[in-house]
Amino acid sequence: MWAVNRKGQPLMKLWCVENSKEQGSSSLGRARGQSKLGTGPSGSQAPPVEERHQLHPRGSSKRSRPLENQRFPGLLQPENLSREQLIDALRACVLDQRGPLVTLNKPQGLPVTGKPGELTLLSVLPELSQSLGLGERELQVVRASGKETSGLVLLSSCPETASRLQKFFTYSQRAQRPIATYWAVTDGIPAPSEGKIQAALKLEHIEGVDLVVPVKSPSRKDILEGVKRTLSYYRVVATGSGCALVQLQPLTAFPSQLQVHMVLQLCPVLGDHKYSARVSTVLGQRFLLPAESTKPQRQVLDEALIRRLHLTPSQAAQLPLHLHLHCLHLPGARPRDTPSELLAPLPPYFSRTLQYLGLHQQ
Repeated sequence: MWAVNRKGQPLMKLWCVENSKEQGSSSLGRARGQSKLGTGPSGSQAPPVEERHQLHPRGSSKRSRPLENQRFPGLLQPENLSREQLIDALRACVLDQRGPLVTLNKPQGLPVTGKPGELTLLSVLPELSQSLGLGERELQVVRASGKETSGLVLLSSCPETASRLQKFFTYSQRAQRPIATYWAVTDGIPAPSEGKIQAALKLEHIEGVDLVVPVKSPSRKDILEGVKRTLSYYRVVATGSGCALVQLQPLTAFPSQLQVHMVLQLCPVLGDHKYSARVSTVLGQRFLLPAESTKPQRQVLDEALIRRLHLTPSQAAQLPLHLHLHCLHLPGARPRDTPSELLAPLPPYFSRTLQYLGLHQQ
């Protein structure tokens, strides 16, 4: 079986020869479709706000829904789940299963890795592989974002396929071709409305917390010691209530890169309770505070914005990060073939925020 792009052309054969017979390829959604992705700041269209992803397990719409959160529907709270409930929840998040490739729409709040004994995506992959009918072919993570980010996770039960995809992602980054598109809601409207953000970043352990800190004019020694030059494209898709729906396309990979980049634009991502405190306001003017001396704290939002979101101040302090991995590119069968797209619908709380703030594509 071959994957196809939007034009119906065959893509690279994405699984091992010994598994070339079609495996149970039932799916809960299509992994290709609505949007287009460009190679620069402009790109995929804004996701419709009515997109929803049902969070109940396959084949049983009446089973209990452990992900249910009345204030922020679609938010995962793994500390409240048993191992079996988490596996059920992940089965509900399967968007597509073809051969060895499994695509998930990861809820916000689920860590990919963690300490021994913690419930994470990696910790339940053996059981998830069994429940999806993969037998002894255990899934491994090919592409995923961090705990606080929702959206696409690409898994593979074939090491050869995983290696081929990793090489494609690495080559695309070196060629400065975006392969991932994120959607973010920002507190503030970036100006100009599109462009690129370049910053040297380093990871520091400050007062017991791992934080990403910008580095001005990094030296050769800084680069050798772990400082990385990072680059992201951004484009404002819609504005309303002093906020923006922003398309983000990272060209490099660094922890918390997109959150820190938007802070450098003085427009932190909504629900960023780690880096938003670096942006302060005096007499209506925003400015950056020193990153090394600014401790993480709950995001402070304008009272009018909290009302528009239909939240109380205490609820606003629990607002989830509005950063979603919406689209991933997969390679074609030949170098010049059009890549295919994997798409993940927005979580319900994200869609509701767009509605409350009137963030509709112009």
